[in-house]
Order: sequence, then C-alpha cells, then structure tokens
Amino acid sequence: MKQKRNNPYAKVTKKQEASLKSGHPWVYEDEIIEQSEAVENGTLIDLFSEKGAFLGTGFYSACSKIRVRLLDRNANETFSDAFFERRVKYAVDYRYAVMKEDVSSCRLIHGEADGLCGLTVDKYEDLLVSEVLSYGMEQKKEVIYRALVKELEERGTVVRGIFERNEEALRKKEGLPLYKGWAEIGKPAPESPRIVITENGIRYEVDVENGQKTGFFLDQKYNRRAIRPIAEGRTVLDCCTHTGSFALNAAAAGALHVTAADISQFALDNAKQNAVLNGLDDRMDFVCADVFDLLEELRSKPYRYDFIILDPPAFTKSRKTFATARIGYRRVNALAMKALHRGDYLATASCSHFMPNSEFRKMLKEAADEAGVGIRIIEERHAAMDHPVHLSVPETEYLKFYILQIV
Repeated sequence: MKQKRNNPYAKVTKKQEASLKSGHPWVYEDEIIEQSEAVENGTLIDLFSEKGAFLGTGFYSACSKIRVRLLDRNANETFSDAFFERRVKYAVDYRYAVMKEDVSSCRLIHGEADGLCGLTVDKYEDLLVSEVLSYGMEQKKEVIYRALVKELEERGTVVRGIFERNEEALRKKEGLPLYKGWAEIGKPAPESPRIVITENGIRYEVDVENGQKTGFFLDQKYNRRAIRPIAEGRTVLDCCTHTGSFALNAAAAGALHVTAADISQFALDNAKQNAVLNGLDDRMDFVCADVFDLLEELRSKPYRYDFIILDPPAFTKSRKTFATARIGYRRVNALAMKALHRGDYLATASCSHFMPNSEFRKMLKEAADEAGVGIRIIEERHAAMDHPVHLSVPETEYLKFYILQIV
C-alpha cells in the first residue's frame, strides 16, 4: 500500500471495494476495516482495498454513517481549487447544452451525479440557492461559489446572490450547524428572497428563503408540461399543489376548471398569487385539506373530476420506514382511482429514492386492484435533464412520474 501526499488512509472490505469500482462514491463506516488514527472531519483520505490497491480519494466524515464520499479515483489528482473549478465548469456546461432556453431556471449542481457529493445548487434567473450536506464540501463551498459566479457571468448572467438553505437534519450527522441566509460572495445581499421565474410560459413567484426545498420543484418541469394535452377540456384536481405548478399548467392548457389542494395554507396562498399573476384565477379554486381526507370525501360528493394529479412529498426518507410509506402510496393512489370513472386520467408521482421504479409500478397495480379498476400507462417519465441520473448511484434516480388512464 502506497499513501499519497501524506493523506490519512482507510482500507475497505471487498464488498465496499466492488461498490467503489462500480462507481458508487459512498463508503459506510461498517465497511472500513482499518484506517489512520484521529482523522479530522472533512479531511481528504485515501482509500485502499484489503490487499493495498489504491481505490480513490474522498472527504472523510467523522460523524456520519457515510464515512467517506469519494471525489476521484485518479491517483495523481491534487484536489486543488482547480479541481473543484473544473467540476463546476463541467456541470454548468452540461446544463447549457441540454436545457437550452430553459437554463434560466434549472438545477446547476446535482450532487453525486455531478461529482460533487452532498451539494445541490439551483438557479432561479440571477439568484442561486445552495444546500450543502457534506462536511468536506462545506469547506470548499466558497471556491465552488466563486466558480459558479464566474461561469455564469461568462455566459451573460450576473449573479445577484446565493441563498443557503442549510436546514436539512442530515447536516447534524455531519457535525454541521443548521441555518439559512445569504452567502458572502463579495456583493451586497439582495433586498428580497423572492423572484419571478418563467417556466413553460407560466410565471411563478419563488420564495427562496421560505419555500419548500430550494423554493421550487424544478425536477418536474417537463412533467408539468406533459399533462397539458390531457388537461384540456377537463375538470382537474391537483393534490399537494405546493405553489400551484401542475394546476397552473392544467389551467393554461384549457381545463374547464382546476382545483388546487394542499395541506399548507402558506403554499396555497402562494399558488393563489401565481394564479393571479398569470390571469388564470377565474377558472381555479383553492382548498386547504389533507390529501387522504379530500380524496375520501370525493366518493360521496356529486362534483366529479375526470383528471387527478398526485404529487405528494416523499412518504419515506429512510429504508426503515419504506413498508409504511408503501402503504401510504398505495392508499392515496387507490383513493384517487376510486374517485375516477372509466376513461378518466391520473397523473401520479413519487420523489423518494427509497421507492424504486419497480416497486412503484407494483404499488400502482395493487392500488388499482384495491380500487377495483384497470389502469393502463399512457406515459412514464422521470426528472428533467438538469437532474441527470448516474447509473452507478441509484439515489440519483429518485423521481417517478406516470400518466395513467382508468380502464
């Protein structure tokens, strides 16, 4: 075994060696069989097989079950600022190549899929929103922010500010504090955390400080557009509407009427504002309700929807609660199917990577059986291209979106 650059080292099991060679960047604490003593949190650490073969270098996380996040397998890489600047450049180049005119609001950095584990950065016109979930990446964020500002300004976007949404509980497992606020990038902080963006021809006011996640769910961009042909001329119920994005696309497509429902009054208030902003509020109503209760009540009401959209938050964020979450997904989909008639349509989604696509399909069949209906798949979709899937990292393939017909 030959150590590099006086980095601390760790030897891993054969199972972990195979995982690293296949391209997955995480090393779990119980897969380390030997390591240097007193390795500091966030330190670069070299990884070796049981027999001493070099496997790569990554950030060490002293507090997390994910003990190392691999950065690169190049034995000659020095991991200077230039390394992170290159990774940023690759990420930005990719978005400008695949998103074209939709690059105005998109995900710029998608964590592991862009080789920057534990980092998410979204772009809303000239505001950026970041979330850092890795102790090592926290130490490099200023280099990354500078690189982002440089890359975007070279392409004509002058970044006004970067808002940090570092509130996720996972940060505690990395030994990091929870907070949110404007990052220091050498410019005065913007006066407001709100900005108006345009997606699929619809305008939205995004609150990057208080909105869910980074303020808006960019991953459903093209899925929202995909429901338009079916929504035209129909009566639509958009459950878990958040800021009204699916509902507004349905209304803009020519739906007869659209009900936007959410359990959060704050979200509904934003959805109403967006409806007014687009002049679509005359064909919409807004209901504050729990999705399960709302769908249950539909069965006893004469008012009928012929297109229901389900885009719930993740029912599970761990493998331990998968079984319970699966029951929740089945129940909500069965309730929606029961509320529809033959020939009607259902769009349904899951944003949990703990619910793989194969299981989601099985769940939909079980929900249909429970509802006593048949279903056929009209279209199967995933996240937009700015959220690329790394085939060696299943966690990056998290979003499932199906358009179904009741038959």
